[in-house]
Amino acid sequence: MNIKQALAFAIALAIAPLTLSGQHAAVESTIESKVDGVFAKWNASTPGCAVGVASNGKPVLAKGYGMADLEHDVRITPETIFEAGSVSKQFTAASVLLLAREGKLSLDDQVRKYIPELPEYEFPLTVRHMLNHTSGLRDWGSVAAIAGWPRTTRVHTHAHVLEIVGRQHALNFPPGTRWSYSNTGFNLAAIIVERLSGLSFQAFTRTRLFQPLGMDHTSWRDDYTRIVRNRAIAYAERAGEFHTDMPFENVYGNGGLLTTVGDLMKWNQHFDAPAEGDAAMIAEQQVPGTFNDGRRHGYALGLFVGPYKGVREVYHSGSTAGYSAFLTRFPDHRVSVAVLCNASGAPATQYSHSVADLYLGDRVKSSVTRPTLTASQIQDMAGLYRSVTTGAPLTIDGSERGPLRGRVWRATGNGQATATDEYGTIELYERVRPANPTAAQLGELAGTYISDDAETVLTAAVEGGKLVLKRRPATTLALTPVYADAFSAPGLGTIIFRRDASGLPAEFSVSQERVWDLKFKRRAP
Repeated sequence: MNIKQALAFAIALAIAPLTLSGQHAAVESTIESKVDGVFAKWNASTPGCAVGVASNGKPVLAKGYGMADLEHDVRITPETIFEAGSVSKQFTAASVLLLAREGKLSLDDQVRKYIPELPEYEFPLTVRHMLNHTSGLRDWGSVAAIAGWPRTTRVHTHAHVLEIVGRQHALNFPPGTRWSYSNTGFNLAAIIVERLSGLSFQAFTRTRLFQPLGMDHTSWRDDYTRIVRNRAIAYAERAGEFHTDMPFENVYGNGGLLTTVGDLMKWNQHFDAPAEGDAAMIAEQQVPGTFNDGRRHGYALGLFVGPYKGVREVYHSGSTAGYSAFLTRFPDHRVSVAVLCNASGAPATQYSHSVADLYLGDRVKSSVTRPTLTASQIQDMAGLYRSVTTGAPLTIDGSERGPLRGRVWRATGNGQATATDEYGTIELYERVRPANPTAAQLGELAGTYISDDAETVLTAAVEGGKLVLKRRPATTLALTPVYADAFSAPGLGTIIFRRDASGLPAEFSVSQERVWDLKFKRRAP
């Protein structure tokens, strides 16, 4: 190599890092502009979202879109504090794991050891069951809504949670046999942390989780009247206008985490690079739970674990009142995304995945859902069915959509069919005829019905040719016939009347996603 060539090579070496750096910056700028497009609808006249992204353990993006406070013209920034809804559950589970590591409890202890207010059920109910949603515990908020007090309509506290849970005469199912999302278990878990640690949940998590990780902007909404600087107000849109939609309750552990996208990136980083002594505990939190028969499901301890477009994902969504949130991590590629929004219509999960796709690039693959039935079989199955387990109606419309998607269906004869989900849980359905009851038949169902579990009274009456349910103080719910003696009720779910040996209605059950078979007994005339 002559002097001229050597000089040219030296210059090339000097320029290369600058060129590569410039190329990297250009790529980042292109991705950022695409991220801006994801959130394009949120502007100076709307609420909006904050987004944070980390790659290989380092923050690479933090931005805000829209307004944190419409009344005072405060914009959303990466430092804006939002409520994270059920994203909070992983922090509650981590708190319980800390106590387990110290020998103060075992995840396989029965819950009544720490919460004696809980009724003694026929089947063992453990702390682990609560943390992976296999407890069978009815969701306390759903029970409160049946009684006429949905969440955000009164100041619920953990005293209310304990009081509601203590009244439930039954579980949805024997613990460990099914999976059903329930906030109740995580509220009870937070209470256990307080009882065993001797500290408030706020103090315990601050000193054991948030401070060590530098999550300086994170706390709990354990007092909704507390002033929280830089907090975004939550909104819902009605008739083209935004109205405040805040969570006025003092329950936490199931939700209630106040945080920023930056703090959530620090939290996700501790999974990828755990502090000394934490690796085993962190690994345990991410192991999917199992049913009693050994089958795995997709929920670990406060975290969902599963595939996303061919890559492994650890994640959780959240929503409370007008807030929505999603925190996800792709551990094999060390990419994390957090999206926090203060508009009830903002699809935080969709936004997070759209952003993740940009940073994962060609590592994600398009997913294809293949039909589990032939077109002829789908047509043959079309009709109205009821779940043998819950009584909930299901309509199959003759296409590979809706209820057919995501489960393996099989017609078993005699008008029955089974649906098997990805974890092997089998649900039995039976074909039923749509109902069109006469006024006289509706009149047979009229009466007063009482539930000790919901601590409320519902009155069935016929008005304008329709069966209605009346609830204090001034609510009237029109019932729509579904199949014989079964009706759908707005805000309640499926109402199933049951008759005694003489054919007279003796009770009805309310069945919905998080509360199965909550009974109302008919008061004697």
